[in-house]
Amino acid sequence: MDFSNIKLIVTDMDGTLLNEKNEVSPRFFQQFEELKKHDIHFVAASGRQYQSILSKLDPIKNEISIIGENGGIMQHANETKVLLKLTDSDVQHCITLLRLVKDCFIVLCGRKSAYIESSSTKFMTQLKTYYIEVEQVEDLTQVTDDDFVKIAVYHFESSEAYIYPQVQNLIDSYQVVVSGQNWLDISHIKSNKAYALKMIQNDLGVTLNETMVFGDYNNDIGMLKLARLSFAMKNAHPNVLQIANYQTKSNTEEGVEDILEKLLKSKLPTS
Repeated sequence: MDFSNIKLIVTDMDGTLLNEKNEVSPRFFQQFEELKKHDIHFVAASGRQYQSILSKLDPIKNEISIIGENGGIMQHANETKVLLKLTDSDVQHCITLLRLVKDCFIVLCGRKSAYIESSSTKFMTQLKTYYIEVEQVEDLTQVTDDDFVKIAVYHFESSEAYIYPQVQNLIDSYQVVVSGQNWLDISHIKSNKAYALKMIQNDLGVTLNETMVFGDYNNDIGMLKLARLSFAMKNAHPNVLQIANYQTKSNTEEGVEDILEKLLKSKLPTS
């Protein structure tokens, strides 16, 4: 692999950069300091809540770009903005449909907070892994004082098996993506990680040949297509393994860090 042209590195969080403890490794933070010396910009791209991504990358949060909520929110060049919002009628329509889906938990994702109706302690334990700002309300369709970028839906067994078949009729009007074993996301039809990443590439003047991307799930496929050096994690969904140009170790084996180490070694002067 030729790393000589790389100017931009983009990685998903869950199942990719985050390890089995749901943490970013000290090794990565050390590598980040070396990447800066070579003027390589870093982007964290996740379905997670924006505030949650900030907390995971707190030591470097002001030096990187962040794509949150699967492309709904982006921090770049010291500016945070909502890219593509759901309208109030979108929220009403989708939540009305989702309430008919058995055993699912609905999260209305806004810029300021995530909103839920459920009081399930078991679900809240899962939710707190991905969301820091959470507010419980009586009726999600009555929440209006926020910019809504996504509706996330959780199923304890499988979002692909139990939620997607019930909402696939929405795909002509919305972006509907299985974003994890238990999660499915519904957002603006143009909203995805690739949409936000393309904006960053254009702003920095970085091409596909100068971009490296890591991912593990279906919501990463679009941005993997924006990089010549696209890597699927060993633990990735079969769709991702098929689309990526390369494969690396799993997130529990520091697959991202292993590739970054190879990149950094390639930058060392030869004797």
